[in-house]
Amino acid sequence: MTHYLFNFSAGDRRQATALLRAKMWEVGRDERYRDVLAPGDLALIYLAAPDSELIGRAEIATAVHEWTPSESSAYPGDSASGVLLAHVDEWDPAVPMETVVQRIDPTGSNPIVQANATVGFRTGVVLITADEYESALAVQRARRAS
Repeated sequence: MTHYLFNFSAGDRRQATALLRAKMWEVGRDERYRDVLAPGDLALIYLAAPDSELIGRAEIATAVHEWTPSESSAYPGDSASGVLLAHVDEWDPAVPMETVVQRIDPTGSNPIVQANATVGFRTGVVLITADEYESALAVQRARRAS
């Protein structure tokens, strides 16, 4: 099982939420991890700046594929391909990325984490570690409990 962050850089919470509710996620043709996304992999759903929040998580249910005619008509966007999602969990309240970064890199010494936190992610699919994924879940559970 591999862990990813799906970066929704369009900055439109309604559109990102519609994708989660449709259990479908666009994966662009030029995405680095396009050919390795697999059923059972896990993804955090990130709404880029200005929000800079994690808004949910999901299990990847299919490999990347061209939408079938029925999937294409159900897809709330204009992408021609992507993955289907299972076990979607929308987070309310959302989890600020800043809070997760503080947990992952409390000393601010990891240049990759700090660069992504500062300028955002440059791709739509970002490989993350199991620890980074679990840290985000721990923050989300704590926020939900309070």
